[in-house]
Parts: sequence; structure tokens; C-alpha cells
Amino acid sequence: MIYLLTQLFLTFFVIGLFGFGGGYAMISLIQQKVVTAHAWMTMGQFTDIVAISQMTPGPIGINSATYVGYTSLVNAGYAHWAGVIGSFVATFAVVLPSFILMLVISRFLMRYKSHPAIENVFRGLRPAVVGLLLAASLCLVTGENFGTWKESPWQVLISIAICLFAFLSQRVYKLNPIFIIFLSAIIGIILL
Repeated sequence: MIYLLTQLFLTFFVIGLFGFGGGYAMISLIQQKVVTAHAWMTMGQFTDIVAISQMTPGPIGINSATYVGYTSLVNAGYAHWAGVIGSFVATFAVVLPSFILMLVISRFLMRYKSHPAIENVFRGLRPAVVGLLLAASLCLVTGENFGTWKESPWQVLISIAICLFAFLSQRVYKLNPIFIIFLSAIIGIILL
């Protein structure tokens, strides 16, 4: 158990350290580490993490770390109390780099925020953040989430329609995300 907790801490410390752009930008990094590199959970479980993390209060990166910490230990055969410890470890690890960096950098940034080099750093980070957000979105477009044409074309079509509905409702009509989630769930219950 100590080895797994250490791996959780190191993994989420790195995610927290390099998760520029917030929680949504972290999703592809979390997916790569948790599903692909360590195989702590399946892609389906990871998708559930993203859905639950979006619907619960708090930042998605922290909520995801909490869920992964719990699920990875329980999936490894440990008791539920060990999963709670895993939640604490992963959550602490993902927050720690931001806490340390903010303490160190805040004084420096306040003093030099108008310096051209600092402004250029942020100009370079902005497109990278957009790319990470796009990667996070695309990593969730899988057969588990949308279905496959071979097995259920109806599910694929409805899933694409729900995705477009959510995108347009938010982007064009500026609907409340909670309302969009609620309507998407109702559509899923009725049509899928």
C-alpha cells in the first residue's frame, strides 16, 4: 500500500506542477497517467471521474485527484478506509505544487509583472493551455463515451447530438451549465 500511495503522491504532484491552465487542462494529463501509464482504472471509470468532478462543487482537478486516489486503492484490492487515505494523498499532492509556487512566485510576479519577458511567457502559455483543453476534450471521444458505429449507431448519433447540444447551448445561448447537464441527463434517459 505504501508503494501505491507513494506513486499516487508523485503522479499527482507532477500533474499539479505541470497542470497549467487549471483543471480542464489537467484532464488529458490525468488520463495519460492514471489510465495509460499506471492502469489504475479503465477509461470508463476515468470518464465517470470527469462527469462526477464537473457536477460536484470544487475545482475539477482536485475533485479528480480525490476520486482517483480512492478508486485506485479500492481497485487494487484495499479496503475503503485505504481508499480514503488515497484520496487525501492524491488531493494533497495535486494542490501542493500550486501552493508552493504561489508563495514563491507571487512576490516575484508582483514586482516584475510588466517586464516584457514575463509578458512573453504568458503569451506563450495561453495557446498551450488552449491546446491542453482541446486534448482533454478529444481524449474523452471514445467508444465507451459515444458508442461505436458497429455496435450501436443510434447511440453514436444521439451522443453526437447531445455533445453538439451542450456545446451550442453554452457557447451560443450561454445557458447555465447545470441546466445543460440536467437536460443532457434527461435526453440520455429518454433516448439511450
